[in-house]
Amino acid sequence: MLSRRQFLQLSSTMLSSTMLALSTGKVFAKSSLDYKSITTLPLIKRQIPGTGELLPVIGMGTSRTFDTNASPESLAQLVSVIRAFFAGEGMVIDSSPMYGNAESRVGDVLRNMKSHPKVFAATKVWTRGKEQGIAEMEQSALRMNVKHFDLIAVHNLVDWKTQLNTLKEWKKEGKVRYIGITTSHGRDHNEFLDIMRKEPIDFIQFSYNIDNLDAEKKILPLAQDRGIATMINRPYQRGSLFRRSKGKELPSFAKEIDCNSWGQFYLKFILGHPAVTTIIPATSKAHHMVDNMGANFGRVPDQQQRVEMLRIFNRL
Repeated sequence: MLSRRQFLQLSSTMLSSTMLALSTGKVFAKSSLDYKSITTLPLIKRQIPGTGELLPVIGMGTSRTFDTNASPESLAQLVSVIRAFFAGEGMVIDSSPMYGNAESRVGDVLRNMKSHPKVFAATKVWTRGKEQGIAEMEQSALRMNVKHFDLIAVHNLVDWKTQLNTLKEWKKEGKVRYIGITTSHGRDHNEFLDIMRKEPIDFIQFSYNIDNLDAEKKILPLAQDRGIATMINRPYQRGSLFRRSKGKELPSFAKEIDCNSWGQFYLKFILGHPAVTTIIPATSKAHHMVDNMGANFGRVPDQQQRVEMLRIFNRL
């Protein structure tokens, strides 16, 4: 087993090897890390309340970051990102037809890997009309190289009654394992909450981070009460958290929760809430993914420690 320092060094080597593979035409060469765990710290998993299925807490989003062309250069970069994700024992990969080419790029990478760890594949339906919704979800499966999705959610509540009815049917037929709803910007919270109360959904996705605690008021408590799994987007507030902590020394307190960076500090704060199931930070850089996956392991802050983390952040 490797230390975190060795983890970072090996992941840097992994990225260099991928670029070398690109130059020799072997873009999808197997990583020497072989996707095995690379830290002695315990992997953090959370249960999906409805089934008890366990998921690693740090997943991967693809908004903006995977919306690229299919050039060898782009694919090589995304290969390095996903290999770092797997090396950190990641499983949840979330996308959407709203994200341009993201679903296709995820599929390109996974399709061309000879083998890879199990993926919890999640996407969304983002259109109006029953037939249009079915066509879009079927197209998403082809793009992401998925026979059956683990999770499909209605994106930003677009025509949610129609699409959710289809998803209920698909779940009964075994075409999808879990169904849910999402909001990208924290909007439509009243309607979002109403659906949570009345509909048999398994997952919700929404924004939540140390600088945006709105979800703590109603969404997270209701999810906990109703037994709904949660997927957290925008954990870094689209990078604004890093601008706030740039140049600031990480407090020694961070060692108590196994954090070696501000990114891990921000992710662990979110994980400190017991109603959080998984977080999906998005990146197109392998070294950022390496850092993200560091939060997949080790200790999680308790409520008292979260108060201290919030105090530290507010003083930045």
